[in-house]
Amino acid sequence: MKKFNIRKVLDGLTAASSSSSSSSSSSAAAAAARENDAVQETLQSEHFQLCKTVRHGFPYQPSSMAFDPVQKILAVGTQTGALRLFGRAGVECYCQHESGAAVIQLQFLINEGALVSALTDDSIHLWNLRQKIPAILHSLKFNRERITYCHLPFQSKWLYIGTERGNIHIVNVESFTLSGYVIMWNKAIELSTKSHPGPVVHISDNPMDEGKLLIGYECGVVVLWDLKSKKADYRYNYDEAIHSVAWHHEGKQFVCSHSDGTLTTWNIRAPAKPGQIITPHGKQPKDGKKPEPCKPILKVEYKTTRAGDPFMVLSGGLSYDTVGRRACLTVMHGKSTTVLEMDYPIVDFLTLCETPYPNDFQEPYAVVVLLEKDLVLIDLGQIGYPIFENPYPLTIHESPVTCCEYFADCPAELIPALYSVGSRQKRQSYSKKEWPVSGGNWGQGTQSYPEIIITGHADGSVKFWDASALMLQVLYKLKTAKVFERARGKEEKPSTDIVEEDPFAIQTLSWCPESRMLCVAGVSAHVIVYRFSKQEVTTEVVPLLEVRMQCEFSDVDSPDPGGDQTPTLPTPGASSSPQETEPPSQPSTGSISSDGPWDNIPCLQVRSSPLKQSPGYQVELVIQLVWVSGEPPQQITSLAINSSYGLVVFGNSNGLAVVDYLQKTLLLNMGTSDLYSPSDPYQRQPHSPRKARQPSGDIPNETPHMSRLSILYTESVRKLRSAHLTLCDSNDASNTLEDRCKSPTSGSTSPCNSDDERKQNFIEKVKFKSRRFSKTVANDFAKMSRKISSSSGQKTDLDAKDNSFTRSRSSSVTSIEKESREAISSIHFCESFARKTDSLVSPCVLVGTTQGSVLMVAISLPPGGDQRLQQPVGISSCGTLVRLKGGILTMALLDSAATLLPPSYEPWYDPNASDEEKEKSRRRRPASPPSSQEGQDSQFAVLCSEKQAKVVAMPSQTRIYKHSITETSFVLRADVVQMAGANCIACFCANGHIMTLSLPSLRPLLDVNYLPLTDMRIARTFCFSNQGQALYLTSPTEIQRITYSQDTCDNLQEMLSELFTPVETPEAPNRGFFKGLFGGGAQSLDREDLFGETAAGKASRSLAQHIPGPGGMEGMKGAASGVVGELARARIALDERGQKLGELEERTAAMMSSADSFSKHAHDMMLKYKDKKWYQL
Repeated sequence: MKKFNIRKVLDGLTAASSSSSSSSSSSAAAAAARENDAVQETLQSEHFQLCKTVRHGFPYQPSSMAFDPVQKILAVGTQTGALRLFGRAGVECYCQHESGAAVIQLQFLINEGALVSALTDDSIHLWNLRQKIPAILHSLKFNRERITYCHLPFQSKWLYIGTERGNIHIVNVESFTLSGYVIMWNKAIELSTKSHPGPVVHISDNPMDEGKLLIGYECGVVVLWDLKSKKADYRYNYDEAIHSVAWHHEGKQFVCSHSDGTLTTWNIRAPAKPGQIITPHGKQPKDGKKPEPCKPILKVEYKTTRAGDPFMVLSGGLSYDTVGRRACLTVMHGKSTTVLEMDYPIVDFLTLCETPYPNDFQEPYAVVVLLEKDLVLIDLGQIGYPIFENPYPLTIHESPVTCCEYFADCPAELIPALYSVGSRQKRQSYSKKEWPVSGGNWGQGTQSYPEIIITGHADGSVKFWDASALMLQVLYKLKTAKVFERARGKEEKPSTDIVEEDPFAIQTLSWCPESRMLCVAGVSAHVIVYRFSKQEVTTEVVPLLEVRMQCEFSDVDSPDPGGDQTPTLPTPGASSSPQETEPPSQPSTGSISSDGPWDNIPCLQVRSSPLKQSPGYQVELVIQLVWVSGEPPQQITSLAINSSYGLVVFGNSNGLAVVDYLQKTLLLNMGTSDLYSPSDPYQRQPHSPRKARQPSGDIPNETPHMSRLSILYTESVRKLRSAHLTLCDSNDASNTLEDRCKSPTSGSTSPCNSDDERKQNFIEKVKFKSRRFSKTVANDFAKMSRKISSSSGQKTDLDAKDNSFTRSRSSSVTSIEKESREAISSIHFCESFARKTDSLVSPCVLVGTTQGSVLMVAISLPPGGDQRLQQPVGISSCGTLVRLKGGILTMALLDSAATLLPPSYEPWYDPNASDEEKEKSRRRRPASPPSSQEGQDSQFAVLCSEKQAKVVAMPSQTRIYKHSITETSFVLRADVVQMAGANCIACFCANGHIMTLSLPSLRPLLDVNYLPLTDMRIARTFCFSNQGQALYLTSPTEIQRITYSQDTCDNLQEMLSELFTPVETPEAPNRGFFKGLFGGGAQSLDREDLFGETAAGKASRSLAQHIPGPGGMEGMKGAASGVVGELARARIALDERGQKLGELEERTAAMMSSADSFSKHAHDMMLKYKDKKWYQL
């Protein structure tokens, strides 16, 4: 095998990027080949292929729904043209209409494995559900008429389509061709109304007579049409508009719902007036007058039972005086009327029944209600109508997702542990019956490794999801807001909040799966450390540590670094920060002095009452950044926790802080510029932010496009802060800062209390400014997205692009904010060589900044046991390791054989267990021992920024590989991941490219133009994981999972769930002896004789256009290439051949049965007339 040679990249690698990368990589490869002959790279381009796998979550903006009562499959259509199909728990499928038009109606071919969809672009499509990835078999696009309603009778191949003009067309679903039989609106209504009846809003056939078609028009006219005689039998007129119609199963009555909140019941043979008029929610006047009109009843369903009263289920119809009341579903059963309130507006509902036959007792057992943001199933068989427990992962959007992390190949015991504590959180009032949507089968997946997804939300909650085997199930939910005091009224709301809405929102998180330690950072500049315990505990006082991180440039006119900084190596008796002199559990009360406003005040108030903590994640320590001399704390931009060292490291645009969560002390609080050593060539000299910026050295000191969304989000807070300063500066000089900026937590003796009105006006001004600046930030984001998505054929000037981005992002920032602070963008714990002269590895922290610097911080740990809790941890900054172009995104460490060196960890133990159990757990799995490599360059440091990647040999700190990832765009997310037994760097760029680079030689292995950045949500949530897995939030309610592994792509068909399963259609209802004798049963109709080309003729060619779908072999041609494509084509051809053979076998059996029947009838006829004369016949 050749070592470190440049191989060609997969699809999508542009010539510009390949030429720039090959020149830099080839020289590096040559140098490395001489020094590291032993490193063998096994990953090749053939190991990578990009494809979507599954989509989880609630369908975004749902618009329609259908249910197959035999297959037990539920289909949901959306306003963006998506289809989501659900079966039993774990059986889900996603497919998309190419046009993206909204789905207005869905119709299953019951028990046929097919689905018809009607779209707002006046097209209908036939989907084949017998394959794991459904595909369109046929499409029909109407040219002259707008589709408003569709109806497909059970076991019929003729689809009725109602239009906006009031006409009804008929389509053969087998060939997707139009019949010449058309029901024209003027013939249907004749002279019953003087004007056009409006669009068709309902079509259904009489349950007892397939030859009678009931047509509902929007104006209030209903027509019973005789298909054979091609004329109307009856016409029913009502003054109010119709929204829906429902039949009684005996076909003698039907119910209409109207726009005035009334239900009219009609006997089919009495068209003069309705048999009954009721207003379910109308107030009945005593004088016999009509009840007051109500809101429209949007839908009604009428379902009968064999042994009791029928069910009437309806949505809408509430009284107009119920303003602000939530949407309701009404269930009328006998004399009882039950109103069920829903959390969101109702989109559609369906009543699930035991039989698919419309002419039998329906026996309803459940109602499935599709809401705008939820799916609810109501049990009709139990008192009180409880809901079923939903097995699908539809609660991702319960609170908006603000961050996301993906962990593949986790410890096996993690998922059972999280499930055991999470199962106690479930409510107990669910129906005891099984979930009724139970169709489909699970895939036969070969992936056996555990996968966990963690989502952080705007309300401060953190959810853990089991994502193994392409499924998704919530395991456990943690509410971080419980740590803080409840929000008070608007009048008493603390003005120290730096975000007006969602102050508990999760900004970023760090999780150690092995030790189960969790650390989350919120937008209010707070960090919470959690331990996992299986036992309940009550915490009397929440441990609190307040950190005072001051701006690097505290004085506008003088370059004073400012802030409270610690010595690099604190002594046991020295105080690293003002906070350490106070008990860590006592919050600071804050102060307002004569020379400064808000000071030492956190943004949120930690609760003072005892905190009852259930089994699961329990608070270990709360860290809060406080206001400093009227300056709000900056939001956390990077975070890392290490259980082996007992440390939490976090940073923002002010600097870096290191906290010992075991001793609950602050070890380091240092500005970013002070992390550089005095002799550091990359050191940024402090200077006034009002002065012009000077580039440092040969490397351009550019403002990075975006290291992560947290950095970008911080810009909005900076603008809010600048608004705050502008307001303070613009006030009259006689108004002191104490009068303008009063802390709600300080004493009441301040002179500020004498002028509450002025204080309130100031707060209102700040809020107004914040809203205005938030709009500016949103506009800036939109401008950036447009720049990213616009494709340019020519290579643009990078500096010009960077400058334009900087101007756009800071268009409304004051002069103090034009100084681009160097923020901490990435943190990585490791055991490496802190200095060039070191011969042994020691605990270290790699710190990456938004200016591209990678700094090394050394950690000196005391001995373990009790000494670890008593002696201080030493921290010292060792200066710059290397500098890259663009902000640092990720860092990792490899050994001399290019094997990943993960951060050390402590095995999990229950902190509330007995000492004996703790010792047992520690003996069961010892902590990972520190590396003890010696010699020259025994490690590789892998560093990736927004623009390039580098590999540096340690401890010599010499660069051996360098690769320019992109010149015209920038990397949004990068991770060092394991795949196929080796390691690589996976990158997602703002121009939509997904790339992988080999390690350590940084050879390009994959470059595919997948998804241009059109939404900041994607940038905020995109993340890679091991084994070739990745995900992102494709909509506010849905997670899209993708894979970049060739092996996963090859096995995807086997791993996906199966929607269609062979099920026997239930027997038709027995007509009974007397009904058969006197013709009282259901009347069948040979629709072929009526609608076929022989009887009805051909339809106009200009009316609709037939479009063959890609579901057959034609769609496969040219869809794939290479060996994989050939295999896919062969597999599909084999499936089709097997399907055709199965159909041929079924036809042969049917022909044999028909022949036997004909032979029997012929023999009976012969015996009947055998001995009769000709005149006796």
